[in-house]
Amino acid sequence: MPKPIVDVAIAILIHRGKILVGWRGEQQHQGGKHEFPGGKVEQGETPEEACRREIYEEVGIGLKDWHQFDYIHHEYDDIIVNLHLFHSYVPDELLNLIHQPWTWYTREQLRHLNFPKANKDIIKRLYWPHFIKISHTLTSVENSDALLYWRIEDEFGPREVEQLTALDEGQRSNLIINVDIWQQLSSELKKQIKTVHLKQSQLMSLHKGDLEVGIRFIAACHDAVSLQHAQQIGCDAVFVDGFECGGHPG
Repeated sequence: MPKPIVDVAIAILIHRGKILVGWRGEQQHQGGKHEFPGGKVEQGETPEEACRREIYEEVGIGLKDWHQFDYIHHEYDDIIVNLHLFHSYVPDELLNLIHQPWTWYTREQLRHLNFPKANKDIIKRLYWPHFIKISHTLTSVENSDALLYWRIEDEFGPREVEQLTALDEGQRSNLIINVDIWQQLSSELKKQIKTVHLKQSQLMSLHKGDLEVGIRFIAACHDAVSLQHAQQIGCDAVFVDGFECGGHPG
């Protein structure tokens, strides 16, 4: 007998770099574990509509701006779940409306909570290593808690492709490369690069919905306008040049 397939909308709610997390009751599927807010996509709903509805019902707040940033397919022994992942930022004025017992956790703390297996890849996606090395030379990153931004100033050609393919898949997953370089790669190599860099000029030319689902985007921001734009289009993180600002993408 085929397993039932369920589409689920998951919300990553962000406030000052922290993520909102709840607890699944023992009677629920995969109960007795932590959870991100969200729920089943009902018939006639889009995943984004389901996400917006679930957050209003479960968490108690209405948010307009949602960014779809990933999709995860996971098969349990008894069911197949398709997770549609969205994120949104929670402003200060809505904090008092959040129902109990939802709790804010840092991304580091998420790694030590007990989530359902299908959520493991979400945790991986949300966690950023503490160090980013910037280099013109492609070298392997020995530190497991670091990423390498391969800053290619010259033309990207066959020699650079050869260097990239010489790395193993794990090493490629720890790389950051600029979007112009990433777009020149084969579809197979593209999948193995998990983080893509945007220069400020590239960032400002993009709109909400332009960022590819399943890829982390980190943008270079040199002023408050670009920082706000990075948040509006759904960037995961930013490189901030020293300027006064009030906040940043989570």
